[in-house]
Amino acid sequence: MVPSTTEHAACPDTDQDADHDTGSEQQAPADVTDNAPPADPQAEQLARIHHLLRLALTVTVLVVSIWLVGDVLMVLFAATLVAVILHNLAGHLERRTRLPYWVALSIVVLIIISALTALIWSSGPEISEQALRLRAALSEQARTLRDRMDDSTPGRMILDNLPSSFGGNEHSSGGSGFGSIAGSMTGFVTSAFGAAGTLAVILIAGLYFAISPEIYVNGMLRLVPREYRMRTRDLLLTAGQTLWAWTAGQALDMTVVGLLSFIGLWIIGVPLALALGVVAGLANFIPYIGAFVGAVPAVLIGLSQGTREGLTVLGLYAAIQFFEGNVMAPLIQRHAVKMPPGLTILSQTIFGTILGIPGLILASPLTAALLAMMDRATPQLSDDERV
Repeated sequence: MVPSTTEHAACPDTDQDADHDTGSEQQAPADVTDNAPPADPQAEQLARIHHLLRLALTVTVLVVSIWLVGDVLMVLFAATLVAVILHNLAGHLERRTRLPYWVALSIVVLIIISALTALIWSSGPEISEQALRLRAALSEQARTLRDRMDDSTPGRMILDNLPSSFGGNEHSSGGSGFGSIAGSMTGFVTSAFGAAGTLAVILIAGLYFAISPEIYVNGMLRLVPREYRMRTRDLLLTAGQTLWAWTAGQALDMTVVGLLSFIGLWIIGVPLALALGVVAGLANFIPYIGAFVGAVPAVLIGLSQGTREGLTVLGLYAAIQFFEGNVMAPLIQRHAVKMPPGLTILSQTIFGTILGIPGLILASPLTAALLAMMDRATPQLSDDERV
């Protein structure tokens, strides 16, 4: 059947109408976009100010919280550090022996307790005796040094401006108001338990954290909004791995420095070589500053034997630190955490000022964990963005 002329004539009109409608539909979004009202600059500025105020409030609350309960936070972080050490040691043993995790953790704890018991049983009396003699010798050296400084005008000026806690004559007035409240709140751990009790709390809490770390980590993740949980989980795992790498490297560094100090002092003939070696090794837990802290008692004891012995001890510690900084540290940092020296010293100053001795001791691992989390959370610089 041949289509009629009327039908042929109607078809082009229909096609044209369809094309016209399609063109109108395609142009509609462009018209809507062109006619959209411009963004309000005042609203954008208010949103920016709101974001800055919220960031400032968050930082202020964080700083005040650290100031008020800094000791508690340091105890919590120290317990976390102990848990990371025990968890990773048990994990290595679990992978090598195919034992259940709780069995591997029990073996690790028993080995540590047995090693400490054997050390105390074999060398405890000698170390205690040498520690008491070291304290008496250092007190005598401090009194002699103060008497010599008191006999000269420059020495008296130094003593008059040195706080009494460091052997000077200046007595700092006690804080009042909000500062004294903060001091009393931050120091409640040490006042309630003392150093030994605080150490016991750290070890026991760290052990419980290591027994079932998933309970505590999952509890923290539940406090985070759902859209940020995977990111937060990734950052927490990164911090844990960094703390383990830093601790393992620092433990090796401490052992080498302690052994070299003990052997060198024993060869020179300095008394209390074992105790001084232990002090040097433990003080090396604090990078850079710890080297100076560990060397001061040995140099003072050496000076008590004579100027030549004191200079020899000073040269020994300088050689040990040169070896540690140029040989040991690069080897350790290949497999552990590399931290810029300037940032390390700055973090020790900041945390030491805010939190005292605990902040100074734990500043380096805390900074290492924060740096690792920041490196994970922020994008890397491209080649043209680098300085």
